[in-house]
Amino acid sequence: MSTQNSGAEWQEPGLRVLRAPNPGPMTHSGTNTYILGEGRVAVIDPGPALAPHLAAILAALAPGEKVSHILVTHSHADHSPLARPLAEATGAPVLAFGDAAAGRSPRMADLALEGALGGGEGVDAAFRPDVAIGDGAVIDGDGWTLRAIHTPGHIGNHLCLAWGDRVFSGDHVMGWATSLVSPPDGDMGAYMQSLDRLAAEGAARLFPGHGDPVDDPAARIAALAAHRREREAQILAALAGGAADVPALAARIYTDTPAALLPAATRNVLAHLVDLMDRNLVECDGTPGTASRFHAR
Repeated sequence: MSTQNSGAEWQEPGLRVLRAPNPGPMTHSGTNTYILGEGRVAVIDPGPALAPHLAAILAALAPGEKVSHILVTHSHADHSPLARPLAEATGAPVLAFGDAAAGRSPRMADLALEGALGGGEGVDAAFRPDVAIGDGAVIDGDGWTLRAIHTPGHIGNHLCLAWGDRVFSGDHVMGWATSLVSPPDGDMGAYMQSLDRLAAEGAARLFPGHGDPVDDPAARIAALAAHRREREAQILAALAGGAADVPALAARIYTDTPAALLPAATRNVLAHLVDLMDRNLVECDGTPGTASRFHAR
């Protein structure tokens, strides 16, 4: 095992992690940038466009090591913008599912055109991979292999990456918090289906985009699914008492949420409402959006 004094931490043999200096309410202690392999390595989620973090990634390489692949789980501003500067510095190609609109369902594409949903928080709209990798794609490197698992929900182009019985789970499953699902980039119906898909992988360990590894993936995925079902039940119960708009529902349901996170909670409520509309459990006045009033059917 190679060593270096760059601040990279070994997670297990063949895997190092660097934490980007971008802590915050939505990023925990910062974005996890993973270095997979030794010799010719892959960098997973280079992170935000911060020059000190680019320098830290390059410094984490042992003498003679080269970056052969740059993989991006999804195009949010805390994960993807540094991919292009890293590619320019190393000559490695950038691989991802696609640009910021890739993987969006026809329903969400239509709602995006109507414009009432808002959204777009933190999206890296300029992101373009050099190589688009679809669901099931296998990427081979120097002593490592990754398999792409398309997991839309947090955003349409989200990928998880399986490394044997380990999975790099991006922002789809994290141990410290739930994921933001903000339409039209986020899609609650797709998110729930992707949770089921990841559960079926039977992973032994998850390496998320933020926070510590998840050592009991089955329990964590089940807890996240149960949490979303609970929020859905709370929304339906609130609407049973009469029509309401999204901010009113969020304030009624997220009573213990810090003020800094209430905007994200409001977006999650909207995502649930769009999904409930698609399942004919809820309707709204006009086009669904944050200003619309929603009714239980």
